[in-house]
Parts: sequence; C-alpha cells; structure tokens
Amino acid sequence: MGIKIRKTTDSKKVIRFKRKRRIRANLFGSKAKPRLAVFKSNAHIYAQLIDDESGVTLAAASTLGKSAGGGLKCNLASAKTIGQIIAKKALEKKIDRVVFDRSGYLYHGKIKAFADAAREAGLKF
Repeated sequence: MGIKIRKTTDSKKVIRFKRKRRIRANLFGSKAKPRLAVFKSNAHIYAQLIDDESGVTLAAASTLGKSAGGGLKCNLASAKTIGQIIAKKALEKKIDRVVFDRSGYLYHGKIKAFADAAREAGLKF
C-alpha cells in the first residue's frame, strides 16, 4: 500500500488555527494598548481594536464598511486602505500604540501591506 492518506490536521485552515492559538497565548490587549486583530477571507478584510481586559471592541474597519466605500475586494490596495482607516479611528480615540495580532496568517502580502499602512498612518507596534 504505497498510498498515503493526508490527515485532516494537515489542512491549511487547521495549521493556521494552531499557529493562531500559539500567537494568541502571548498577546493581550488593554485599554491603553489594545490588540489590533486582522482577519481576511477570500472576499474581504476586517480589522478590530480589542480591549481584552473588558472584552470590548474599541474600533473596527472592513472592506464592507461605509468608511471604506463598501465596494472593496480582498487585495493589496484594500488592505492598505483598511490599515489607514483603522489607524485613523485609533488616533481619534487617542490610541497610538497597539499589539498586532495577525491571527495566524503569515506576515506577508496583504497582512504586511495592512500593517505597513497602519504604521505609516501613525500606529506604533
């Protein structure tokens, strides 16, 4: 029997969730320094500033939101736009330092573009 059957634990989604769990074990957001969590699907990009002490979302932005124009897709340009929008919302709430939670995604492509745009707009992480 030379055929190897892939286990379900080898799927990309499961591997990302394992990586996410390891990352989140060391990240914690507070009111002064909230967690900047990013999620991307095939169609959209979402970002939230989360205070983990009280379990509250302080600000959010996505490609579906009105502030982004509503018609954006999940691409590099949209990632940069959402990074700028979430940074602007954070600075309006007098938040300039955050903890970046990449949610298990590799720091590459859209996630890197998002983070760079947020940094350029004034966030420090």
